[in-house]
Amino acid sequence: MFLILPLLVLMSFINVPEAYSEHVVGSGCSVSNVGYLTELAKDYERLTGVNMLVRGGGSAAGIEDLRSGSVDFAAACRHRLDTDPEDIKFIQVAWDALVFIVHKSNPVSDVSLDDIRAIYAGKIAGWKQLKGSDAPIKLFISRARKGLSGVENSTREMVLKGHEPVETSNTIFLASTGIVEQMVEKTAEGFATTGFLSARKRDVKMLNVNGIYPTRENISSGKYLLKRPLFLLAPQNPKPEVKKFIEFALSKKGQELISSYGAMSLSEVK
Repeated sequence: MFLILPLLVLMSFINVPEAYSEHVVGSGCSVSNVGYLTELAKDYERLTGVNMLVRGGGSAAGIEDLRSGSVDFAAACRHRLDTDPEDIKFIQVAWDALVFIVHKSNPVSDVSLDDIRAIYAGKIAGWKQLKGSDAPIKLFISRARKGLSGVENSTREMVLKGHEPVETSNTIFLASTGIVEQMVEKTAEGFATTGFLSARKRDVKMLNVNGIYPTRENISSGKYLLKRPLFLLAPQNPKPEVKKFIEFALSKKGQELISSYGAMSLSEVK
């Protein structure tokens, strides 16, 4: 008994740091999660000791998670919409661009914006119309169960001029951009719109658009036209560690790290 009591006291002291360590949880934009956020959270955890947990799921899911209080912050790859909660702050921390991806075996390398609009309108339904194989185009679209996904909203505004995609027998809607990318990786006839930051880490082929290939340099210079902002989202009165993490993301060190991951920091895009 006399030996057990000191041991219990010692164990309680060992567990104190873990019991009092800070935890920050985030969710949202799959492109951000794969493109820079997971790495930034790991580096922040290493530098500060704050336990960081981030997951994807899509911009709409992140906004809903933040609204319900199930996460401390969120990520979004679209700007604020009128339907978003007014008490959520959107803070831009990086840049991305819309890109168009196909299976690596697809011989098609170039499309125009008019071609892309025709695919979404159902007017181009087969790869042969784009000098590819004699196969149908399987169009994968990220569509959240509630709200607009970041990629879907950006595609509608930046490419489709506000029009909705025409649903055909080869249009497949999926819950998040991450799942869309995975489907294109394993579907020879697949086509999808996604973000540059995550597409470059997938086993897919990015297409030239109007003769311009999406690279960091072409996006940063404005030569590739479809750039878009990436945001971190927080409640109006975030917990202190969320505020510190966002300040870190915007700091010189945080922006240098974001750039080092292959993403585009705020100062790099014209």
